[in-house]
Amino acid sequence: MNKTVLLTAGGTGGHLFPAQALSSELARRGWTVELATDERADKYGTEFPARKVHIIASETIRGRNPIALLKTAVSLLRGTIQARSVIRQLKPDVVAGFGGYPTFPPMFAARLTGTPSILHEANGVMGRANKMLAKGVSAIATSVPLGDLPADLASKVTETGNPVRDAVLDAAELPFDAPRPDGEFKLLVFGGSQGARFFSDLVPPAIELLPPDIRARLRIVQQCRTEDMERVQKVYTDLGVAAECAPFFQDLPQRIAQAHLVFCRSGASSVSELSVLGRPSILVPLPGAIDQDQASNAKVLEKVGGAWPIRQADLHPERLAKEIERFMSAPEMLTEAARNAKSVAKPDAVKRLADLVEEIAQNQGERP
Repeated sequence: MNKTVLLTAGGTGGHLFPAQALSSELARRGWTVELATDERADKYGTEFPARKVHIIASETIRGRNPIALLKTAVSLLRGTIQARSVIRQLKPDVVAGFGGYPTFPPMFAARLTGTPSILHEANGVMGRANKMLAKGVSAIATSVPLGDLPADLASKVTETGNPVRDAVLDAAELPFDAPRPDGEFKLLVFGGSQGARFFSDLVPPAIELLPPDIRARLRIVQQCRTEDMERVQKVYTDLGVAAECAPFFQDLPQRIAQAHLVFCRSGASSVSELSVLGRPSILVPLPGAIDQDQASNAKVLEKVGGAWPIRQADLHPERLAKEIERFMSAPEMLTEAARNAKSVAKPDAVKRLADLVEEIAQNQGERP
């Protein structure tokens, strides 16, 4: 008998990409997949592999302003009513959530309707929305151990890893090709699925500080926000540096696989993809995050020698220029880091998570 799953994810790549991977795997197993998310879901270059996408009202909790909190509560209530209507019509066997406040209404509606549900936590620290939902779900899937959890939550946990898209698994077949002395050096810069102005402000002046012979070797691919792209590209053009800038790269997994060094944030999806692809990286955790989840993610690769995390507060053009020059002169160090990153990869994470979905559906929400 055909099974149906309702996936729900926040509208950023870190939430949507694992959901996309699970959708593809479950479709291969004969499941019908639908997605509940917010209006940001159509910004990632490819249509989500689902029979239907439901746009559900939601809002992130920001600050403690009473009026803002009331508006958030109203939005989440409206989303819950919408999601409950979707669940009643669809009658899914399982609802699976991937974090972010847009998952709150569908996951809470699943609880209200008695529908089995799974929560996936991609980061090394459980997010706020997931914390609020965790007690009401049938199972919790994690990418890495979350540390101390209450006994009632720990009993629900299965460590599956963080699913990566089919495009990542395909690109992972490419072995790391270390830079040759005096040969071209491929540097990839990206700031997560929404870009990062910090990198647009930092990298061009750092490249300008490099000696001309070092600059001549560089081949830069950099993700920039639309409003920053022209000024960043102009700096590289004026310096005579070969560079390609764009707001989003649909083929990012392939570009990571081709890079000698990756310079990026340490979101859960980025860290998972870097490990599966086996590529060395300088990681800059997003500062100011309440849970410091990106700092926790970065430690996974740092511990095995697969990446070099640097706090944003410690980065300036002079420091970055020295780091780039150091890595360009040490291909053996990059090769070792690539190998180390791959040692913690979980390329079968999507299969493990799909197995858990089928287990929960088979047992109607009960763990054997």
